[in-house]
Amino acid sequence: MLSEKEKIDLITRISIDINEVKDLDLLLERILTKVRRFFNADAGSIYIKEGDELKFSYTQNDTLQQRLGHGKKLIYNTFSMPISNSSIAGYVARNKEAVNIPDVYHINRRVPYNFDRNFDNMSDYRTCSMLTVPMTNQDGDVLGVMQIINAQDDEGVIIPFSPSDESLIMHFATSAALALDRAQMTRSIILRMINMAELRDPHETGAHVNRVATYSVEIFEDWAKAKGVKAEDIDRQKDVLRMAAMLHDVGKIAISDLILKKPARLTDDEFETMKRHTFLGARLFKDGHSEFEKVAAQVALNHHEKWDGTGYPGHIDPYTEEPIPGFETKNGSPRGKKGDEIPLFGRIVALADVYDALCSRRSYKDPWPEDRVLEEIDGSSGRHFDPDIVGSFFNCLDVLKSISRRYPDRDPEEG
Repeated sequence: MLSEKEKIDLITRISIDINEVKDLDLLLERILTKVRRFFNADAGSIYIKEGDELKFSYTQNDTLQQRLGHGKKLIYNTFSMPISNSSIAGYVARNKEAVNIPDVYHINRRVPYNFDRNFDNMSDYRTCSMLTVPMTNQDGDVLGVMQIINAQDDEGVIIPFSPSDESLIMHFATSAALALDRAQMTRSIILRMINMAELRDPHETGAHVNRVATYSVEIFEDWAKAKGVKAEDIDRQKDVLRMAAMLHDVGKIAISDLILKKPARLTDDEFETMKRHTFLGARLFKDGHSEFEKVAAQVALNHHEKWDGTGYPGHIDPYTEEPIPGFETKNGSPRGKKGDEIPLFGRIVALADVYDALCSRRSYKDPWPEDRVLEEIDGSSGRHFDPDIVGSFFNCLDVLKSISRRYPDRDPEEG
């Protein structure tokens, strides 16, 4: 049994680990994983404050996960609820106080909040003990709510959270809020860059890039586990990949509106100009010193390369626009990269980007039916896409479908 000081020291070390994560979505995953392990909680959720509502943003549940079997992931839908006293999370956000409930099915009738049993009924799960705390920043503003469910003893028996757990989890919540504040600022900066691209290309939306980035992370994780990559290396690379993948088409800000918004098919010359967005995007991260900047340049430059070498821009110096010596074709143009010459993250984002484009409505096409999309991707294995990446894509297809629901396109009538 750890002493109180040892527990605080452990929380401090975990807080340092949490603060190394830059991407918002992956930060939520890391926070919830760490806090559940510390308190030996079977499940948990994080809600993020958006205006006057709480958005159910991330969840974990070991019991339900075990029912899925090896290699499968828990699929969940996001939703929003008002910040009010009627729900447990809403009450915690509104009043900025922790709530520790030994059994949510026997809540004191004098409190204003109640427990919604719908999830338990649908999933055949029994929520019992619950500890819910606010995540507030240094100014005292609520950024979200952290909720852990079903504390367990060493034998796995569900027990209440102890009163001492309340003060300990508040240490977690404080550190998590600081990391969350920074991650939200990073995400905001990235989305502002994407908004600039969206002014030029209406297809380059926040929803699109979030889907492509999240697809990419899931595909990479499956691929990496199959290749025996260490868990800590997977986590670190997921963090930079997700942010970099969001910026895969940022080079389009340098392409003329006459080309980006042209409703008809591009001429050969116009398409050649469009191709420049790859190395123009890479140039934005010139002399990058962080791993994120290096990966962002790599993804921007390579996400239109094809496994069989017929993609673009090929072996080109993004700054001089000249072919890399030794990689010229007979006519002096850069030879296309093929196979493992294409960096891994470029190969992954290439598939994620095409998958989202085929599934999405465009001014020139309706969304393709799912069976046609899957047939196209399967048929492009070994030609457009790395066969191993295609295999990982199909391995996590159910999760990818849930991601598309998590980041829906805006209704055009909403502006």
